Amino acid sequence: MRQPNLLFLMSDQQRADTLAPGSPCQTPHLDVLTARGTAFNRCYAPNPICSPTRASLMTGLLPHNHGMVDCTHTVEPYRAELKSDLPFWSQALQAGGYHTGYFGKWHIERSNRLENFGFAEYELNNSPGYAAHRRALGLDERARRFVSRRAVAQPGYRDFTICGVVDEPIEATAEHYLYTRGIEFIERAAREPDQPWALFVSTLAPHDPYIVPQEHRARYNAADLPRPASFDDPLTDRPGIYRRIQRVWHDLDWDDFAEATACYYAFCSLVDDQVGRILAAVDAAGQLDNTIVIYTSDHGDYLGAHRLLLKGVPAFEEAYKVPLVLAGPGIAAGQRSDHIVSLLDLAATITPLTTSGDFPCFGRSLLPLLQPRDAPVAWEDQAFAECHGQRFFYTQRTIWRDQYKYVFNGFDEDECYDLAADPHECRNVASDPAYQEVVRDLAARMWAIIRATDDYNMHQAEYGMFRFAPVGPEAAQVQ
Repeated sequence: MRQPNLLFLMSDQQRADTLAPGSPCQTPHLDVLTARGTAFNRCYAPNPICSPTRASLMTGLLPHNHGMVDCTHTVEPYRAELKSDLPFWSQALQAGGYHTGYFGKWHIERSNRLENFGFAEYELNNSPGYAAHRRALGLDERARRFVSRRAVAQPGYRDFTICGVVDEPIEATAEHYLYTRGIEFIERAAREPDQPWALFVSTLAPHDPYIVPQEHRARYNAADLPRPASFDDPLTDRPGIYRRIQRVWHDLDWDDFAEATACYYAFCSLVDDQVGRILAAVDAAGQLDNTIVIYTSDHGDYLGAHRLLLKGVPAFEEAYKVPLVLAGPGIAAGQRSDHIVSLLDLAATITPLTTSGDFPCFGRSLLPLLQPRDAPVAWEDQAFAECHGQRFFYTQRTIWRDQYKYVFNGFDEDECYDLAADPHECRNVASDPAYQEVVRDLAARMWAIIRATDDYNMHQAEYGMFRFAPVGPEAAQVQ
C-alpha cells in the first residue's frame, strides 16, 4: 500500500470542550471522527492568538524561535516576522512525493506565497474566487443581510460586533466555499491513485464575530445554555489587566453572553457540517481507509468564562486548550487520552506517519500515544506556552505539569492553579504558602525550557530590575 494521504482540518478559536462528551455544542460528524481515532483531552496551544500558534504548528518551534510573535495584520514587521529558511513539515511531505494543497486562513507570514512553504495548490480566505461566488449567488461581496446582531459600544471606539444571525444560505459562507474547494482538490487527486496527497483546510470559524445563518442558529436555545462556573469571578487575585479587560464587557448581562454562546456553538456546528461533507468525499473516492485525518484549532475562546470574551493575555484554560483528534491508518480507534500534549507535537508526528521521516523540532512525536493502550506509556505530562502581547507588550510564559499550571507575568503578579482542585481557575495559589514548593518547581522548569530553546530575552534576565520570579534562571541547571 502506498503512503497514506493526509487531511488536516483546522478551525480558528475553537475551545476543546466543544468536542467533549456531553457538550451542548452539536458536532455529530466530529463525534464520528473521534470514535474512529484518538482524541486528546488536554492539548494546549503554544500561544493564545492566531499567527504565533499557526507558525508553531507548521514548524514545531516556539514563537520566539520562529519570530512570528504577534498576528500579521496587527503590528509592523519589525514586531513580528517569520524567520527565513525555517523548515515546514509541509515541505517535507512535498519533497516526499505528496501532492499538496491549502485552502483557507493562512495567517502565518506576510508574503502569502504558499508555494514557498510546500503547497502546490492554494487559495486563501477572502479571495477573489469567494467574492465571485457570492456575486453568483446574488449576494453582496461583503455586506450581509443581518436578522439580528449584538455589539458593544464604547466612547471613542467603533462599535464591536460580537455575534449575529444572517438571512443567507449556508452555501454563501466562507466555510462552505473553502471546503468545496478542498473537495474539488480531493476529487482531482483521486485521479492519480499512485500519488499520495496532503490537504490542509483552514476556516476562520468559529472566530468572532460569531455570525451564522439562521438555519444553524435555530439549532440552539440560548436559554438552555449553562453559565460558566467562573462567570461571577471578580478576578481580584489576578493581574490588574485581566480586570481591565473584563470591564470591556461590563454592560453585557448573561443573556448577551448566552446569545453569543449560542451563535458560537452554531458556528462550530456549521464547521462540523463541512467536515462531514469532506469526509464523505474522501470516502466516495475510496480513500478514507488510507487517509490520516487531523482536526484541531489554533486557540480557544473565553466565551463567558471569568466574564470574558474572545482570547488574549488572561491565561485561562479556555483560551489555551484546543480540540485535537487524529484518525486513520496507524492510529488507535476509540481512545481518549488525558496526557498533556501540545500543538507543537504535530510537526514531530505528521512526518513519521506519512513519509516515515523525522522532523527535528521542539515538539514531541505523539506516536506512543496513538497506539492501543495495552500498557502504560512513558510520557512526561508537560506543556509550555509563551505570550508576547497582542499589539500591547505583555511578557508571559505558561507551563503545565500534571495537575498544576504556573503563569509567569512580567507585567504583574504571577499565577498558579491547581487544576485538579480548582478546574475553573477561580483561586490563584501563587502566593499560598502550601503551594510554594510547586510554584518554585514549575518556575525552575520554565527556566529550563527557556534555556533549552534559547529564549534570549528571558534567560539573560539577570539584571536587578528583572529578578522577581520565584526562582531565577540559574534554577534551570537543576532540572
